[in-house]
Amino acid sequence: MPDELSIDGQVNPELKSRGIFEVAVYESALSLNGSFSPIDVSLFDVPKEDILFDKAILSLGISDLKGIENQIKVKWDTSNLFFNSGMLTQDLVYSGLHVPLNLASNDSVPHTFHLDLALNGSEEIYFTPIGKTTDVNLSSPWPDPSFWGTFLPDEREVNEDGFFAHWNVLHLNRNFPQAWTGSGYQVRDSAFGAKLIQGADTYKKSNRVAKYAILFIGLTFLVFFFVEVMQKVFIHPIQYLLVGLALVVFYSLLLALSEHIMFNTAYLISTLLTLGLVTVYTAAVIKSKPVTLLISGILGLLYFFIFTIIQLQDYALLMGTIGIFLILAFVMYFSRKIDWYSIRLGEKPIPPSPFSTSSSEGLKSE
Repeated sequence: MPDELSIDGQVNPELKSRGIFEVAVYESALSLNGSFSPIDVSLFDVPKEDILFDKAILSLGISDLKGIENQIKVKWDTSNLFFNSGMLTQDLVYSGLHVPLNLASNDSVPHTFHLDLALNGSEEIYFTPIGKTTDVNLSSPWPDPSFWGTFLPDEREVNEDGFFAHWNVLHLNRNFPQAWTGSGYQVRDSAFGAKLIQGADTYKKSNRVAKYAILFIGLTFLVFFFVEVMQKVFIHPIQYLLVGLALVVFYSLLLALSEHIMFNTAYLISTLLTLGLVTVYTAAVIKSKPVTLLISGILGLLYFFIFTIIQLQDYALLMGTIGIFLILAFVMYFSRKIDWYSIRLGEKPIPPSPFSTSSSEGLKSE
């Protein structure tokens, strides 16, 4: 492995669409510089005269060779050498390039290298810290990166104009040495890099809305249950089921519409359709205009609450938790005086019988 490896990269992303789906692709310009120290043959328990320095190769691992844009050459010391396709050995990586090196005449001196690499890819770019000291600088105009892998950046800057990240990894931080024989180590397990995620696209927003489905349906059922208790009406389980199905269809409407129109517009249309359906059905079941308007208003507030949450990225969990706490406090406050043991839904009070009299009146009538 090289003693020093320095990578400076610029990633220029672009959104490509296939039908109604979008994916982030990029063109990258990478500059690699580094150096190799003389090989210490004492590490391998092999006589120096048995090492074929004239058969040495320089390997460059690239996971997706389809992304190579131009012919790649490396400046090895003072010579310019062109890479060949494929790997002569897969002890390190399975895909990449190689170039023969004849080190027979200078096996005891250090070597330097430099190469420029233009790679195309999609969604992510990562590096393996094969240097004794690996230093990576990566910049891009993409505003929503996700840094991943074994190592996170030592420095990072992310704003609406893009991001910059710097990694510095030592050989002591990884789980493989600088030199060995055979295939006893998996260097790729130490990879790190950046993903070009789409911050809050249609599918992510729809997924976030769906995560509140159980809460939303549960609160709706709770409202109907309180209507039963307060208004002394009986709502059949089938009617609960139909209302629940209407609320479930909302999420399918939202996803289907948002694939073709703006998400906010799709949310508004789905809300109006679902709210209108539930309101008309509730009016037919309960037959009370004030109660119907109350239920519609509560459902409208819930839809507005969820819409507000999904617009937030950094404070979504905080606002969602506070909102749920306030809803719970509201329900507990208005249900504090209900005598749950005396609830008889759908039953009318039994009028007193004209034949029921006290014992003294009965004696007088006799």
